[in-house]
Order: sequence, then C-alpha cells, then structure tokens
Amino acid sequence: MASPPGRELKAIALAGPTASGKTAAALAIAHAHGAEIISVDSALVYRGMDVGTAKPSPAERAAVPHHLIDIRDPLQAYSAAEFARDAARLVGEVNARGKPALLVGGTMLYFKALFEGLDAMPAADHAVRDTIEAEAAAKGWLCLHAELARVDPATAARVSPNDAQRIQRALEVFRVSGQALSSFHAASAHRTTAFGAMPLFSLEPGDRAWLHARIAQRFRDMLDAGLVDEVRALRARRDLTAELPSMRCVGYRQAWEALDGLWPMDQLPDKGIFATRQLAKRQLTWLRGMPGRRVIACDAPDAIEQLLAAVAESL
Repeated sequence: MASPPGRELKAIALAGPTASGKTAAALAIAHAHGAEIISVDSALVYRGMDVGTAKPSPAERAAVPHHLIDIRDPLQAYSAAEFARDAARLVGEVNARGKPALLVGGTMLYFKALFEGLDAMPAADHAVRDTIEAEAAAKGWLCLHAELARVDPATAARVSPNDAQRIQRALEVFRVSGQALSSFHAASAHRTTAFGAMPLFSLEPGDRAWLHARIAQRFRDMLDAGLVDEVRALRARRDLTAELPSMRCVGYRQAWEALDGLWPMDQLPDKGIFATRQLAKRQLTWLRGMPGRRVIACDAPDAIEQLLAAVAESL
C-alpha cells in the first residue's frame, strides 16, 4: 500500500457509527472539494442489498463518483485485506485524476487494515472450524462467546455474542496458535502504512439518546421501504444461507430469522433496532481506540459546517 515515489496521498477519512449522518456529510465534503467517495462499508459491497444497507441513492451516486459499492454478489465474501488493496489502488487512481479521495464508512476493521495493515494470522484450519461448529450446535454461540471472553477478553468485548463468524474465527486463531486474536491486532499498532498519516474525522454523538432515536427511525423507514421484501427476494435465490457474511448484516439477519419463524414478524422492529444499537456501540468502542481521530459532534446543529471547516484545513 505504499504511495508512488515522490507523491503524497491526497485523501481523508470519515468514520462514525451507523445513523450518525455520514452519507450527508460525505456528499457535502465531496461537493465542496470535488472529491470522489470510496466506501468503507462491508455491507455496501453487496449487490441486491439496497434497502437494509442504506445504500446511497442512484441520484447521490450520479452526483458524486462512489467506489466499492455493488462489487460483490451476496454469495461471495470480501475481506479486510481485499478492501485495503482495492482502496489503495482507488486512492491512487482518484489522485491521478487531480481529485482528493474521501474514504467514508463504519466498518472499523477496514479502517484498521488501511491505517495499520494486517497481521499474518494463522490460515483457516477446517478441522478446527468443524469442531467449533459442532460445539456451537450443541451448546450455542453464547456459550462459545463466553469461552472467547476467557481466552481473549479484548476481542470478546468487541464481538457481539450473536456474531458467529467472528467468534468462530477468534476461537480458531486461539486454538491453532495459542495466541489471542487481539494480540495479533495489537502488534499491528507498531506498523505504519502509506495511509498512517491520513486525517481521520469521526462523527460521534454527544448525546447517545440522539443516536438511538435516529437508529430507531431509520430502521422503521427501512421496513416501510421494503426491507422484508428485499430479504424474501434474496432467500428466493435458494443459494444463500443465513450463515453467509452478507446475510449476517444487521437488519438482514433479523429479517431472515423472522421469515424463518424464529419469532413473530411484529417483533422485527424491536429486534432490528436493538441489533443496530449494539452495532453502533461496537463501532464507538473501535473509534475510541483511534486516538488520532478528530471528533465532530454529529448531534450538534452545525455539525456539517464544523466538519467542512475542519476538512478545509486538512486539505
């Protein structure tokens, strides 16, 4: 991810929890500075998942060039390493067009990969994975999350007890290497990349209740816009399962479970809102671990004006 000799990257990053107003803020920055937007979001990469991801509208994407949106089928995975590689290439291409790049999103692992690089963790061990899957089937993922909390409390604190994929990977790394996943991540803090000095602005609420109200309204709006029908269409493909990373995205997972009859459909709003609030809490935990960020109170009446002034200084 090194920049070309003699050329400094012209790029800034904008992060924040879900529903903090990143899309509107990013569009304002892009219009002010002629920037192109590079999505830092693990859900926006998937085609056919528009309503539940709050994907920028066709009009918004026509007004400002967006990248790393709709680049994968929901059947395919997209890793943090792939993101870091693609983002580095795109920043170079955007800069070559004489424009700044604006990296915007809420997938904190992607930001970490970009700022710090990724460690060479143990490769997948299918035998160990099968054992973990069997244990989960017998005891449940909550039990395995409790095990993770014993062997790797730092990772357990950032991973939801319902996030089977990340619990599985963290336990797999520990059982294969004898080292906590968090120890690999900690080692990366001593590395630098071409993006190490990139300015990072973070939209964070001064009043958590403000964010919770926006989360609740946005999820209800998604339901009104057809989230359940979107998930029905994805299920109708017959090649997608509830365990795929795409279908574990917040909102999709809860709608899938409701359609499976795991609980009444009228509970979907509360289930989705709760899961989204938990996601926002984890995102804010990640952000607090990024000491170089510049925080903008997203619930301030002049949040976008403050952000535009700060970005203008950095550019």
